[in-house]
Amino acid sequence: MTKTRFVEVGAWTTLERFWGSSGRAVFVRPVRAEVKVRYGSWLGQDRQRQTLDGLQPRELKVGFESSIAYARMQIIVPRSVEVTYELKPR
Repeated sequence: MTKTRFVEVGAWTTLERFWGSSGRAVFVRPVRAEVKVRYGSWLGQDRQRQTLDGLQPRELKVGFESSIAYARMQIIVPRSVEVTYELKPR
């Protein structure tokens, strides 16, 4: 499923939430945006942090066993922009 969201510059924005489910997302643009998976809440941990180059697809994955603790796919962008990504169930 292709999704598009407008993301404001300045802070990490949650694109997808997982709790007791799994999935993966594929990103290509915007250039210099960073994506990551955040596990837990306030004192959580970041994993799979990647920078988008506009050419190579970057994939984030959340497994069922990892999402029991609550997982979020997040992005931070260098300027306010619409972000399009492919979300796939696992």
